[in-house]
Amino acid sequence: MSLTFKSPWILLLIPFVVGSLIWWHGRKKETALQFSSSLLLAPVSGGFKAWLSAHLYWGRIFALALFVIALAGPQQILDEARYKTDGIDIVLAIDASGSMAAEDFKIDGQRVNRLTAVKHIVRDFIRKRNNDRIGLVVFSQFAYTVCPLTFDQEWLLDNLDRIQLGMMEDGTAIGSALASSTARLKASSAKSRIVILLTDGINNAGKIAPIAAANIAQAMGIRVYTIGAGSKGPVPFPIQDFWGRRAYQNVEINIDDATLQEIAMLTGGKYFWAKDTETLKAIYAEIDQMEKSEMQQTGYREYRQLFPAVLIVALLMLFADLILSNTWLVKIP
Repeated sequence: MSLTFKSPWILLLIPFVVGSLIWWHGRKKETALQFSSSLLLAPVSGGFKAWLSAHLYWGRIFALALFVIALAGPQQILDEARYKTDGIDIVLAIDASGSMAAEDFKIDGQRVNRLTAVKHIVRDFIRKRNNDRIGLVVFSQFAYTVCPLTFDQEWLLDNLDRIQLGMMEDGTAIGSALASSTARLKASSAKSRIVILLTDGINNAGKIAPIAAANIAQAMGIRVYTIGAGSKGPVPFPIQDFWGRRAYQNVEINIDDATLQEIAMLTGGKYFWAKDTETLKAIYAEIDQMEKSEMQQTGYREYRQLFPAVLIVALLMLFADLILSNTWLVKIP
């Protein structure tokens, strides 16, 4: 049995209470009857009754000590649940440049643009990482933090929904996005820190070269997974025709596979190519399985409160003292 107390500091009162009662009882009191010599009482045999009467006060002291113990809140630990969790700090860097408007992805059979597909898959990825802090960086010509590292999934998902095409000047600043993501993880004390960077283009904006940013991430021990999004070759891109109607034209959008592969290799990550929605979903699922740093944490404890039992014993002892001292062990002056 594992015993603990809710307020253990109250137990410090026990020596004071017990000591005070012993001192009070030990004070020399004037006897009710005066005898010229104690030899007159020598023939009287005390027996068990006399011994019990003389030591009855110890029961009172013990009962008061039990009262103090009851006030301290004794409790027995019945069960201690332990669970394993995966604590990782993750920054999701998502390309929101104009090329992400290409509609070569599908959701439920319906054609959607690349950004919509990415947000759909990332939303599921976030919901599976209940024990991780996740941040969100978006980039096109510039990179900026949409959401810092947080455990609050709902707030993170709300910020994910805010990402739209055309919210920034067009461009693809891969180096700036990686540098911004790395900066978000700089103060993190997590054992595992990762960046998942997704883009469908070639670095053509920003002041930081992608490989320079990768070297910084490597020096900080941050692992980077890179994803090239989109099918290769001509892809359907939405435009407006002369009459303002929605139309499509085939546009070729190139992905800088070599740079993305080098970033991943330098930092100990991995490069993926997502040619469609199913491939993209499988990539995030694979990263989810790869990034598991197991930690054991104490979950909760289940207690049995012993306060009532201790209090009952103390009350029974005082009640027994009261009955005995006024009946069988009554003292006649």
